[in-house]
Amino acid sequence: MEPKIIALDAMGGDHGPRVTVAAARLAIDEIPGLELVLVGDQRLLAVELETHSLGNDNRVQIHHASQVVDMDELPAVALKKKKDSSMRVAIDLVKEGRVQACVSAGNTGALMATSKFVLKTIQGISRPAICTTLPGINGHTQMLDLGANLECTPENLAEFALMGSVLAQSVEGIKDPSVGLLNIGSESVKGSESVKRASQLISESRLNYYGFVEGDDIYKGTVNVIVTDGFVGNVSLKTAEGLAAFINHVLSNEFKRNWLTRLAAVCALPVLSSVRRKLDPRRYNGASLLGLNGIVVKSHGSADTSSFMNAIKIASLEIENKVPQRISSAIESYMEQVGEAVT
Repeated sequence: MEPKIIALDAMGGDHGPRVTVAAARLAIDEIPGLELVLVGDQRLLAVELETHSLGNDNRVQIHHASQVVDMDELPAVALKKKKDSSMRVAIDLVKEGRVQACVSAGNTGALMATSKFVLKTIQGISRPAICTTLPGINGHTQMLDLGANLECTPENLAEFALMGSVLAQSVEGIKDPSVGLLNIGSESVKGSESVKRASQLISESRLNYYGFVEGDDIYKGTVNVIVTDGFVGNVSLKTAEGLAAFINHVLSNEFKRNWLTRLAAVCALPVLSSVRRKLDPRRYNGASLLGLNGIVVKSHGSADTSSFMNAIKIASLEIENKVPQRISSAIESYMEQVGEAVT
């Protein structure tokens, strides 16, 4: 088995090395053939590695970086003034071919801007998109874009559909993923002119296009891939995260009201545990930055050890399945198809 080498922005996120190194320990133990390069302050990382018994493990290396991108830093500032940040150096390692992927819990805007600047987009892809896996009644759903592109052309949305389909094939193992375009109704007459045009473009492609889907389809699992612009996608994701937290809060409070409800909670504990596990956002942490000449996975900034470990898993799967190469081949085929249709 060929090694899978991943660079971790070890200083990124709300918790920095305390979480990233602990997650590295879990990942090394669980993922066969994995090697990690922890990018950040060498002194701090060396202490954490010793704490987690990784100091003498040849599967883990430290690559020093003297700067850190703050979570509230403007992307342009990070790009221009933080060239030796743990984030930038980790992405540079991907560009240089020294690692095969980068995982960061750092500033999303800075990560996207830096990744696009350093790695560039795949030929034929005009804009990268952020894609993540969401739980559904019928399996999982890949949804994109989740915030990278607030305004999108019909052509952008068609590209997102193709990239999401490739990711679902690669990571989920779905042979012919169904693709839906998020809209305010399923009828063909509804929606903006841009969304209607995007629907036409996707329907003319070789993708398994389902048609328009609505907000309630996201968690029904109606389709394998849902496409939307970054504004709507990000609002939808944050709304779902807030709803999950609300449900957990209400359940917890209701079962604590009196001794009868506490007794009911004990009886319902297996069901409650299952519900909480399914609603736990940590299980779905790790968003892929698709459309780049390299693999970059964004972890939630507040990720704990388990969450960050899941993001590393996603990067590992994308390496195994050569996701950027498959997107490149798919977009090339799509462009040929468009050319044939025009002629």
